[in-house]
Amino acid sequence: MGHGPAAQWGEDKASDYKARLGVYLFIFYVLVYAGFIVINVMTPKTMGIIVMAGLNLACVYGFGLIVLAIVMGLIYNHMCTKKEYELNK
Repeated sequence: MGHGPAAQWGEDKASDYKARLGVYLFIFYVLVYAGFIVINVMTPKTMGIIVMAGLNLACVYGFGLIVLAIVMGLIYNHMCTKKEYELNK
């Protein structure tokens, strides 16, 4: 029963690229999230405006942040995997 031997890890030639990409995506997300915070602090009544399908801006923006994080994670994974294959050939 048990498991097989541990996988052998080699040098990650794409680590610099992955770190840089991660920082860029993080900064982008922070700016979008900061927009959410600024609207809430400066004009909180704006968040109550109905914008889509009976949902107010707060709900749409909040769910948008969640969806954006998921999409950015998928983009990050795709771009890093592509770069790993490219550099490890």
